[in-house]
Amino acid sequence: MFTFEKTKKVKVGEIFIGGGAPITVQSMLNVPSNDIEGNVKQAKILENAGADIIRVAVPDIQAVKLINAIKNEVDIPLVADIHFDYKLALESVAAGVDKIRINPGNIGSSDKIKKVADACRAAGVPIRIGVNSGSLEKEILAKYGAPTPEALVESGLYHISLLTKFDFDEIVLSLKSSDTQTMFDAYTLAAHQCPYPLHLGVTEAGTSRMGIIKSAAGIGGLLLNGIGGTIRVSLTDQPEKEVQAGIDLLKAIGIRNDGITFVSCPTCGRTRVNLIGLANLAEERFQKIKKNITVAIMGCVVNGPGEAREADLGIACGDGCGVIFKKGAVISGKIPEDKLIEELEKEILNY
Repeated sequence: MFTFEKTKKVKVGEIFIGGGAPITVQSMLNVPSNDIEGNVKQAKILENAGADIIRVAVPDIQAVKLINAIKNEVDIPLVADIHFDYKLALESVAAGVDKIRINPGNIGSSDKIKKVADACRAAGVPIRIGVNSGSLEKEILAKYGAPTPEALVESGLYHISLLTKFDFDEIVLSLKSSDTQTMFDAYTLAAHQCPYPLHLGVTEAGTSRMGIIKSAAGIGGLLLNGIGGTIRVSLTDQPEKEVQAGIDLLKAIGIRNDGITFVSCPTCGRTRVNLIGLANLAEERFQKIKKNITVAIMGCVVNGPGEAREADLGIACGDGCGVIFKKGAVISGKIPEDKLIEELEKEILNY
């Protein structure tokens, strides 16, 4: 199996995908393509939110202007999302984009594919082949009768072959489905047949509530099996929420360690403080602290330090107050509930 350590390493701007490189988090701008100022503003928001790569739709020649405008304002790689028109791919490469997302089989004759491959090779621009359950070739769909995992993989390998016959192999592959099981199985099959890094995602995953859950199940499960080089959590929401969800997912499974990891108990009848409010306040207040530590928010003075003794710092609460503990040992006690998070923050900053 081609795990993310064993796949080809593909350079995108100044970062890498696959080949053991850190897993990157992507999102896509959703401002209308004719609004250059709005796209630039949103690109800055995504960069500040922690996105590693951003993608922009290029539906027409006018939208190519977005590439230069965005790259002048942000420092992370930019991907041009192209459908059907090979000339838009050529123009995007000429404009300095860092990566192209396109399906070679959808842009016309073999000579058009060769032109795109040659242009990308000359500029050092990789290509992401984006297969999804709604874009399968008629022949493949007829063969399998439905967008099965096998159908998605066959389509992906077909598109790869259209590029490799022109000696182009700076390729990233995605095989997305809105069905989590289909997506999971497709990527698992691809990992046994495809030496290129895989871009993971559950397409059309839904609103934040279900979209994050579906993405955590599909993307998280694959990453825990060593599959995947870059991810996008697709949400019907503002794209910065996709970035945060992606970062949180990587932190949750221990792949990314660039900020606080929170542990908090689900509360019970022994709880005598507003623990839910304290946990939410702590998460919001400490979000931008980039220390690689674990912080626990626990509802019980007796069990808190014991159950969360592996946390670097934490609070355990009593009746309207709480204690601060460090590696399971209490270091400060009987702090009023409304001062707990403030005092905990001081300990975190001095840790």
